[in-house]
Amino acid sequence: MLRTVIVDDEPLARQELRRLLAAHADVEVVGEADTAMEAVAAVERLQPQLVFLDIDLGFGNGFDVLAAWKKPPIVVFVTAYAEYAVEAFAVDALDYLLKPLDPARLVESLARVRRQLALSEASRSGADVIELKTPRRSLLVAPDEIAAVRAEGDYARVFVADQPAVMIWRTLAHFETRLPAPPFVRLSRSLIINRDRLKEIETVPRAGTRICLAGLAETFQLGRAATARLREALAADRR
Repeated sequence: MLRTVIVDDEPLARQELRRLLAAHADVEVVGEADTAMEAVAAVERLQPQLVFLDIDLGFGNGFDVLAAWKKPPIVVFVTAYAEYAVEAFAVDALDYLLKPLDPARLVESLARVRRQLALSEASRSGADVIELKTPRRSLLVAPDEIAAVRAEGDYARVFVADQPAVMIWRTLAHFETRLPAPPFVRLSRSLIINRDRLKEIETVPRAGTRICLAGLAETFQLGRAATARLREALAADRR
């Protein structure tokens, strides 16, 4: 069972989320909280795997609660305010749901939670899983879920298919030793891509080449040298 806590200062909102979760047989709501202080205590006491966390809790907010947990569970923010999404993913929330809740989005969010827990179990059993460690928590992904890695100063931005990118303190050299090649190929000093996720190559006049990768909305601009390396890698696949 997926042990879950609901944190929201609105009783009707907690009731609605509990009602929607009742349709998922593997989800067990083990507790609720309506203040930041209660939320911190509930998680320490109940040790849930998942918390649905509102941002506006009256006195205090969801970000304060998340910062107070010594060992945070998986967090899905549930809020009426779309403008906090960037900040929510910056503190490594797994998902961000807007009120009123769309049942289809809740299904998608729970699928993400289950996948993360399954990867955690696979990692403990010795399966090939990549740990993306951030100051708040560790995100576990299968190598084929990584679409690209881009260097940004002393950090690397890891683009995971169908999820927000993750910024971690690692070099591209670290990922070169950790990711299988093929399908991963380093195209430049700042970019590694998963060529199995290559969806489109577009030549842009006076701007080089633009590539699209499956699972990502963002595109990547390549210079001449990087374009040549990509074409060499694709040609090697056809031999």
